[in-house]
Amino acid sequence: MDGKVKKQKQHQQKHSGPKAEKKKLKKQNGSTEEDERKRNPKAFAVQSAVRMAKTFHRAQDIKTKKHHVPVVDRTPLEPPPIVIVVVGPPKVGKSTLIRCLIKNFTRQKLTDICGPVTIVSGKKRRLTFMECNNDINSMIDLAKVADLVLMLIDASFGFEMETFEFLNICQVHGFPRIMGVLTHLDAFKNNKTLRKTKKNLKHRFWTEVYQGAKLFYLSGMVYGEYQNQEVKNLGRFISVMKFRPLVWQTSHPYILADRIEDLTDPERLRTDPKCDRTVSLYGYLRGTHLKNKGQVHIPGVGDFQMSDVNFLPDPCPLPGTQKKRALNEKERLLYAPMAGVGGVVYDKDAVYIDLPANHVKQLQEEVRPTTELVQSLIETHVTLDAKMAASKVSLFSGSAGLDPTDISEQSGVQEGLREIHVWDAHTQTQRRKVVFTGLEEEEDDVSGSSSDEDDDGSDQENQEEEDDLSTFLKEVRDKSEKATKGSTPPVKKRKLEEMQGEEEVIAEAPAFADSEDELERGEADSEGEGEAERAGDSGHCSKESEEDSDDEEDGDEDDESMEEEIGADDSDEEEEQGTFKWKEGLQQKASAAFLRHQEAAPNLRKLVYGSVVEAEDSEEEEEELGGLFRVNRPQKSKKVQADALDCSHFNPDISHNWELEEMLNSIRDCFVTGQWEEGQDAATLLKEDEELYGDFEDLETGKVHKGTTGEQDQAEVKMDDEEVQKNKRLEKKRRLKERFDTEYDDGDATYFDDLKEEMQKQAELNRAEFEDMDDESRVQYEGFRPGMYVRLEISSLPCEFVTNFDPHYPVIIGGLGTSEGNVGYLQMRLKKHRWYERILKTRDPLILSLGWRRFQTIPLYHIEDHNGRHRLLKYTPQHMHCGASIWGPITPQGTGFLAVQSVSGVKANFRIAATGVVLDLDKSVTIVKKLKLIGYPYKIFQNTCFIKGMFNTVLEVAKFEGASIRTVSGVRGQIKKALSTPPGAFRATFEDRLLMSDIVFLRSWYPVSIPQLYNPVTSLLLPVGQKDSWSGMRTVGQLKHDLGVRNKPSIDSLYKPITRAPRHFNPLHIPKELQKALPFKSKPKLLQPKGKVPRDLKRASVIREPHERKVAELLRALSTVHHYKKKVAQRAHHAKHKEFLQQKEKDEEAKMKRMKDARKKLYRIMGQKDQKKQRSSLKGTPQDD
Repeated sequence: MDGKVKKQKQHQQKHSGPKAEKKKLKKQNGSTEEDERKRNPKAFAVQSAVRMAKTFHRAQDIKTKKHHVPVVDRTPLEPPPIVIVVVGPPKVGKSTLIRCLIKNFTRQKLTDICGPVTIVSGKKRRLTFMECNNDINSMIDLAKVADLVLMLIDASFGFEMETFEFLNICQVHGFPRIMGVLTHLDAFKNNKTLRKTKKNLKHRFWTEVYQGAKLFYLSGMVYGEYQNQEVKNLGRFISVMKFRPLVWQTSHPYILADRIEDLTDPERLRTDPKCDRTVSLYGYLRGTHLKNKGQVHIPGVGDFQMSDVNFLPDPCPLPGTQKKRALNEKERLLYAPMAGVGGVVYDKDAVYIDLPANHVKQLQEEVRPTTELVQSLIETHVTLDAKMAASKVSLFSGSAGLDPTDISEQSGVQEGLREIHVWDAHTQTQRRKVVFTGLEEEEDDVSGSSSDEDDDGSDQENQEEEDDLSTFLKEVRDKSEKATKGSTPPVKKRKLEEMQGEEEVIAEAPAFADSEDELERGEADSEGEGEAERAGDSGHCSKESEEDSDDEEDGDEDDESMEEEIGADDSDEEEEQGTFKWKEGLQQKASAAFLRHQEAAPNLRKLVYGSVVEAEDSEEEEEELGGLFRVNRPQKSKKVQADALDCSHFNPDISHNWELEEMLNSIRDCFVTGQWEEGQDAATLLKEDEELYGDFEDLETGKVHKGTTGEQDQAEVKMDDEEVQKNKRLEKKRRLKERFDTEYDDGDATYFDDLKEEMQKQAELNRAEFEDMDDESRVQYEGFRPGMYVRLEISSLPCEFVTNFDPHYPVIIGGLGTSEGNVGYLQMRLKKHRWYERILKTRDPLILSLGWRRFQTIPLYHIEDHNGRHRLLKYTPQHMHCGASIWGPITPQGTGFLAVQSVSGVKANFRIAATGVVLDLDKSVTIVKKLKLIGYPYKIFQNTCFIKGMFNTVLEVAKFEGASIRTVSGVRGQIKKALSTPPGAFRATFEDRLLMSDIVFLRSWYPVSIPQLYNPVTSLLLPVGQKDSWSGMRTVGQLKHDLGVRNKPSIDSLYKPITRAPRHFNPLHIPKELQKALPFKSKPKLLQPKGKVPRDLKRASVIREPHERKVAELLRALSTVHHYKKKVAQRAHHAKHKEFLQQKEKDEEAKMKRMKDARKKLYRIMGQKDQKKQRSSLKGTPQDD
C-alpha cells in the first residue's frame, strides 16, 4: 500500500433529461400509483385469495391488539399533578436525578429532597416527584399512588432485588407507567461490553414490564450532575406521556400529603405531652370526589374520621390561558414545603411567607428566592444608618468623595448622635444607648431619655445638618469647576475588578424577569456589553447592588457611594474637561428630540398605566455631562428598535400638521362618532337603538314615546328574515344528508369507534353538569373534586405521628368506601410467589397489603375438592393456587393483594411471599379438617361385630348412626346401633367377616374457625431511623428459635425396629356344590390325608356264593328291562299328550272364530235397529214394527 486512498466519485444528480423530467412530474403530481393501476390492472390483481385473507386478518389482529377498553374520561379541567416515583436500590442516583429534573423544569436547585416536590412542567401539566427509599413499606405505599415510575438501575452492578420486588408490587396494585433509567454507564471502559450490557438489561427489563418498554441511558456525570441533554430528553418524555387510569385509583379519593401542621392546643400539650393530636394535612386531591366527614386510612398509622375538609388556593397553579410557546420565569413554580421551598403557604384563615435560612448563598450551591427584592432584604447585613455613615458623596465625576465626617469638620459642628453599649443587669443583655451631643438640651441620665426629648433632639439636629450641607455645597461647587475629570476613584476600580472575578465564580445566578420579553431582552443585552441596569424604583436590585451585597457578605469594608446609585459607573466614558458643551445648540437638540419622539413607537404600557419602570440597555457609550447628567438616546436601545416600525426600506415622515383638514379626516373614524366598519357608523347604530328601544313610557310624566320606523326598514328586516330562513333550510338539509350517509354508507366506523364516541359524550356531559357553578356550591353537591388543593383536619391522631415525623416517608390519606371501614371475613385466592424460597404454613401470621392498608393477619389455606368441600391445607401448594380465608378489612371483590412475612430490615432473599385476589366477602365457605376416629372389634359374628374404643358415650354414637366406616384392610361397613355396655360401643355390619386383628376407623370432617387477628402495620409511628423495623406477631418457629425451645417428639412418630410374628392361616375350604360346578382344571386335586379307620370298617369283606351271584344278576337284568320299558312308555305318553294339546288348541281356535262371527252378526242387527229408531225419531211420528 502506498498510503494513497482512492477518492470515490461523488454522485451528481441530473437536472435535465428524461429521468429528471419524470422526477419533476412525480413531485408535482404526487403518487402515480393510481395511473399504474389503470394502465396495468393485471399486475395489481389478487394473485392468491388465501394469502390476501391471511394478510388482511393479520392486519386486523395487529390493529385490534392496540385497542384498550374505553373508559369515561373523568379527569378534571385542571388535573392534579402527576405523581412520579423515583425507585431504586441505595446509591443508584435517585436524588441526583430528581435534582436534575427539577433544575431542567424550573431552573432552580434543590439541595435536599424531602417529601413530595411539585413543579410546573408545562402549560397544562404539573409534576410531583417523590423519592422512594429502600423500605418495603414505602415501596408498597407509593406503588398505589404512582402515575409514573422512574426505575433506576445501576448498569455497572446489574439488576438488584429491590427492582424486581417493586415490579411485583406494581403488578398487584395496578400497573402504572414504568420507565427504566440506566445509570453508572461511565464505569464501562470498553464499548463492546457497554453495548452487550445494555442489550442484556434491556431485554430482561422488557421481560418484566412489556416488550418495548422505554429504557433511558444516563451516560455519565459532569460536576455531580447528569448531562443536560439526556435529562432534557427524559423531561420531554415525561411531559408528553399519557396515562391509563387504574381501577383502584379512579374509584377511591386519595391525597399525597405535602404539608403537615399540628393544631393541638399548646396548653393541652404542656399538661399531657402524650395526648392525641389534632393535625391538618394538605395536598392535592386525586382519584375521585371526596366527601366531608368521611373515613380515611393513613397507611402506617390507621383508620380515622375526618373532622373537616376545606379547599385552598392552589399553591402551585398552572400558568394562564394565553397562547405562548414556553413558560416564563415567574411561571416556573416549585412547591416543596417539606424541603423548605414554596414561598407563600396558604392556610384556612391565614397566609404564611416562608423564608428559611437555606435560601441564602451557601458555600457549594446558591439557592436564592425568586424575587430580587426579597433577596436583597435577606442579604442585607448592615443597617441603613451604618451604610449612610460609611457612604461617600461625589456630586460630580472627578471630584473627591466626601463622607459625613468631612461635612461635620467643615461646618465646625460635632456629630449629633452617638451610640454607647450598656450592659443591662436585669435582662442580662447588652443594649444600645443613644447619646445626644452638641445640643443645649443634653441630658446625662444613663437610664435613657423620653420619646419627646428624642424627637426634639432629632429635629434640631436635622436643622443643623441642613445648614451645614448648604454651606458645604457652595464650597464644593467652586472647587469642582477647577477640578479635572479623571477616571473612577481607586476604590471604585478595585471594586470593579473584584466584581469581574466573582462573576466567573458565580456561574448560575438566578434570572429574574417580570415577563418573557424582558427575559429575552436581558439575554440579548448580555451578549453585548453585560447585563441591563434597572432603575432604582423598580423593586429589583441592579447588578452593582447585587455585587455590593456580595462584597458585604464577604466582609469587605468598601463604601457605597451616591455615584453608584445614580448609575455613572463606566470607566471608559468620554468626559468633557473644563467648560460644559451641553449648552450649545439647545434649540436644534430640542427639535431633533421632538422628531425622535414622533418617530418612536408609543409605549402602550406607559399610556395605560402612567409611569412604567423599564430596564434601559447600556450598549453604547453614553455621554455624561458634568458627571451629573446623562444624555438619553432611546433610538439606539434594542428595546425601542424591537418595538418600533420596520423602517429598513424607507424613513417615514411622521411629523403631522394637525391644522390640515385631511389630517383631521384621517383620524375622524377613530372616535365614537366615526364610522368604524361598513354599516357601523354612529348614525346607523343610533337608529338601530331607537328601533330597539323606541317605544317607552316615562314613568315620571306618564308620556309615551313612539319609535319611528319606515317602510324601507321593514323591507330590510323582511329580507334579513328570508336569509335566516334560507340558512335554516340549508342547515336542515345538510344534517339530513349526514344522517343518511352515516346510516347507508359503508364507512370505516366500527363498534370500537362508537363505544369511544359514547364515552366521550358521557365525559362531556359530566363536565358540563356543574360547569357554571362556583366552587363553594359545587362542593356541596359533588364533594371535593380531583385537582383541588385541600386541607384535611383529623383529630385524635397518635402523638407519635407528629413527634416521630420523617418527611422522607410518604404520608398518604386514602379515602374509604361506605363498607370499607368494617372488618370481617374475606375469601381469597392465593399463590405462593415462585421466587420465594419457602412454602407458607397455615396459622403462621402474614403481613398483607390490601387496598390502602398494610396489616398482619392469620390466614387459613384450603383447597376445594370435586364435591365442593373446602379442605384445610397445612401448607400452600408449590406451583398451584389455593384458597385463603382471613379476618380483615372489607375490600371490594377483585382487588389484588400481596403478602410478605416481615417488613423489618433488608433481607438477602426475595421478600414477596405470595400474591392473590379477593373473591368473596362473607363466611359462606366452611373450611373443614379431616378427623379419623379409631375403634377395635371385641365380638365378631358372621358379618356383624361389636366395636369399642371409637366413642365415649351413647349420645356420640347416636349422632353418627348410619355413618360409613372402614377397616385398614379395606372392608367397608356401617354403624347400626349403640350398645348399653361398655359406654361408647356399638354394633356394626360389614361386607365380610372381620378378624380380631382388624382396626376400624371412621373418617369425619371437622369445621375450623378462622382466627380473628387484624393488626395494622404502624410503621410511621416508630422513631426516626427505626421506621423499617416494625415487627408484629411472630410465627411458632420464630418463637421457638428465639426462646430456644426444642419440641420433644411423639413416641408414635419415632421409628422403631419392625418385628413381624409368623401368621397361621386357616385351610382353604371349598363347598361341595362349588366343587361340582368347577371345571376339572380348577377342582382341588390334593386329597386330604386319611385319618384312622373306624372299627366297623375294619371288619372282613363278605364273598357271595355262585347261586347268590346269579340271583343278583337276574334281579339287575330285570330292573334294567323294567326301567327301559318305563322310559319307552313315558316317551309314548309324552307324544300322545303333545298331539292332544295340539288338537285342543285347534278346537279352541275354531270355537273362538264361531263366537266372533256370532258377535259380529248380533252387533250388526243391533246397529240396524238403532238406525231405524233414529230415522223414526227424525220423522216425528212413531211407527209400529
